[in-house]
Amino acid sequence: MPDEYIQDLWPEEGTFCWGCGKNNKHGLQLKSHWEDDETVAIWEPKEYHLAFPGVLNGGIIATLIDCHGTGTANAAAHKAAKDFNQHFFHVTAGISVKYLRPTPIDKPVTLRARVTEMGEDKIKVSCDLYSDEVMCATGEVLTVRVDPSVFLKVEK
Repeated sequence: MPDEYIQDLWPEEGTFCWGCGKNNKHGLQLKSHWEDDETVAIWEPKEYHLAFPGVLNGGIIATLIDCHGTGTANAAAHKAAKDFNQHFFHVTAGISVKYLRPTPIDKPVTLRARVTEMGEDKIKVSCDLYSDEVMCATGEVLTVRVDPSVFLKVEK
């Protein structure tokens, strides 16, 4: 178990996302952490996340890639700024997902992401989704930096 999850470092009022918000009791509650130069998340599907019997829904897969990608972008931005107390957010500006094979619903999935381009206001992340070490989907998430007051009640 990692020392800390990226999502646990966010301000409480920024933890409502359906995919990765730790305080959204109806959401997926994805938890990501650093492992060297990439981020990793392990998530367990439930039976109600199915598309067809035994197969994980593609929309859930896209959400996992989206949230793990934006979490990676935010963590990388804060790491570069050397300050996790600084309030800024990167949100999804674009996402592409390629489904390579059906993803089984009866076992955990692992997401692995890495920053492929980093600018001050835009960060691009590549993310792969695995089941039993077999890549089932891959995606790219383009994020843009937004004013935190859009999401949080913070003083500028």
